[in-house]
Amino acid sequence: MIEVTRDVFRLAQVFTISRGSRTEAKVLTVRVTRDGVTGWGECVPYARYDETLESVEAQIRSLPEGIDRAALQEALPAGAARNAVDCALWDLEAKQAGRRVWELAGLAAPAPEVTAYTLSLDTPEAMQAQAAKNAYRPLLKIKLGTPDDMPRLEAVRAGAPDARIIVDANEGWSAEVYADLAPHLLRLGVALVEQPLPAGEDEALLGIDRPVPLCADESCHDRTSLPKLKGKYDMVNIKLDKSGGLTEALALRDAARAEGYEVMVGCMVGSSLAMAPAVLVAQGAAITDLDGPLLLAEDRDAPLTFDAAGVHPSAPELWG
Repeated sequence: MIEVTRDVFRLAQVFTISRGSRTEAKVLTVRVTRDGVTGWGECVPYARYDETLESVEAQIRSLPEGIDRAALQEALPAGAARNAVDCALWDLEAKQAGRRVWELAGLAAPAPEVTAYTLSLDTPEAMQAQAAKNAYRPLLKIKLGTPDDMPRLEAVRAGAPDARIIVDANEGWSAEVYADLAPHLLRLGVALVEQPLPAGEDEALLGIDRPVPLCADESCHDRTSLPKLKGKYDMVNIKLDKSGGLTEALALRDAARAEGYEVMVGCMVGSSLAMAPAVLVAQGAAITDLDGPLLLAEDRDAPLTFDAAGVHPSAPELWG
């Protein structure tokens, strides 16, 4: 039996990116029950990819009972619906076998990974205050992509002089803007820029100097995305809601590395249940960005542990 429910998690504070603001995370929770054993997974439908709670729920409900992970890869496209079901099936298999998911997948035992912490888009003064409050964190992520990016970036660096900084432009720049900003990004110690150009316009990145490495986010969903990234990006951001689950995310990670890309593992704003399988993908990643639960005012039972060592693998009581 495949069940789908809608859950809402309040955010700790208003979270803003260039596309808008939100005060809560709306997710779909999938439970797959067979022979009295239940596995579960979570997804976050994303409007940027023409997904809604309704459309993704309909995709999940269209699946036949008894579907396995192999058949699932063909039954649904990469996206949020396949992600939740794929992760629920992994959890189910682990519980039925009495083993951890990482063992079933042939992976090494996972360890904590230092994760980025995302600062919400705000005025430079407010972002400096946010940065100062979180200056103890080793890696901060800034959502930019507006005409007033430099004052914000300067403010964050002033608030957190020692933190490593990565920038997510959310498709908000042009090649010319990136070229103009690159020297300042270097000066301010920015380690990475995510998706500077709209995914459909990133041909403009071909052949330009990239003094600050560029990471494909909206331009990279699954392994079929890789051929279009050559010569444009240095890294790919793997998110399970884009790849369509843990199965494809692990395959994408291996394929990307084989083609010479560094790997970043990111997330939508969701609960610890959504992050748990991503922690397995993030093992050894150049950048881990799995801070979703840190942005919430409430979380699942048996949530992931975040401490100075980073985000820890899930307990079996949560997932996997």
